[in-house]
Amino acid sequence: MWPTGGLWRHPDFLKLWSAETISQFGSQVGQLALPLVAVIVLESSAFEVAALTTIMFLPFILFTLPAGVWVDRTRRRPILIAGDFGRLVLLATVPIAYAFDAVTIWQLYVVGFLYGVCTVFFDVAYQSYLPSLVARDQLIEGNSKLEISRSASQMAGPGLGGILVQVLTAPYALLVDAISFLGSGLFLLCIRRTEQLPEREDDAPHPSMFREAREGLGYVLGNRYLRSIAACTGISNFATSLAFAVFLVYAVRELELSPAAIGIVFSISSVGSLAAALTATRLSSRLGVGPTIVGSAFVFAPPLFLIAAAPPSAPIPFLVAAFVLFGYGAVIYNITQISFRQAICPERMQGRMNSVMRFIVWGVMPIGSLLGGALATWIGLRETMWVGAAIGVFAFVPVLFSPVRKLREMPEPIDDIPEPAVA
Repeated sequence: MWPTGGLWRHPDFLKLWSAETISQFGSQVGQLALPLVAVIVLESSAFEVAALTTIMFLPFILFTLPAGVWVDRTRRRPILIAGDFGRLVLLATVPIAYAFDAVTIWQLYVVGFLYGVCTVFFDVAYQSYLPSLVARDQLIEGNSKLEISRSASQMAGPGLGGILVQVLTAPYALLVDAISFLGSGLFLLCIRRTEQLPEREDDAPHPSMFREAREGLGYVLGNRYLRSIAACTGISNFATSLAFAVFLVYAVRELELSPAAIGIVFSISSVGSLAAALTATRLSSRLGVGPTIVGSAFVFAPPLFLIAAAPPSAPIPFLVAAFVLFGYGAVIYNITQISFRQAICPERMQGRMNSVMRFIVWGVMPIGSLLGGALATWIGLRETMWVGAAIGVFAFVPVLFSPVRKLREMPEPIDDIPEPAVA
């Protein structure tokens, strides 16, 4: 029997949810397959693989702030559709080139960079679109449902991806990801709700993009809540990107795991993320918004030490335990802090707020990835994992020593820099 409560009765949200679910399953295959093209097909070095990760995230430094201004000036759904179809075309070029024995690391760099550009615009528009589609008191439910799909895809996707890479080879496995973006775009096309242009704060016909970007920066950096969340997430992302930039190389060459085994590890481990998505709303209601953010930030970093400590003789239990704990803490944190950000931000600022947050918390990732590749070359793969874990344990400090820890209820939107009242 179809559920009847909450967003289960919201047809347009269900289409958005379906689009994201299809895309997430395909992306789990692609995130494994694209770097494995470099590792296995091209036999690239650890630094070259890390450089690929760096290039994929470089657009978050270059284009995130302009993307936020653009998203606040126009409707978000067309941007989402264009992002899906753009990534469809880009990924399809890899298996085509491989069929003609023409794939190179430079093609992967170009595809990775343009894929990142599409992802920048999609992600900023996506997080800004949800608050215009559902009511404010449904944000945690909406983000939790979307996170359930992401967690479920993490359970099944990597295992499927590992098998597809093993059977079809990595380049052809990318076709699954490409097709998923087609399905996602078609669902987004079917959303019926008419999206209104974001309201402007004044009547200026052509406001300066620089002025609007500066306003977004001022809104985030001038707010103690958003500033501390950005610092926490940024430290975590820097540490994990440093370690995970070379994780696949570490898993294949140091731990001697096959693509199928790596996929199975990710699939089994995603039970932590799924459990978090199912319990985030209840946990936030019981503990309060702030304590949930602080507590989950404390949980998700220490398990990374288990990855560095994994012995070649029996690495899988260590990796599974690490990813289960990391996934649980990270998903609880993301659901709660993203819902909080969406709730306090006025509609006209959603795009710029999300773009500034993305600029900060994803912008550090290319730096971390590049440093991870360099460290792997200089000190070794396992030692790089230890460095990433050691940095990550400090991520919870900014939110611990901030007003975030005192928040109990989801506050009302605030239009200016002054912070929301603490319950």
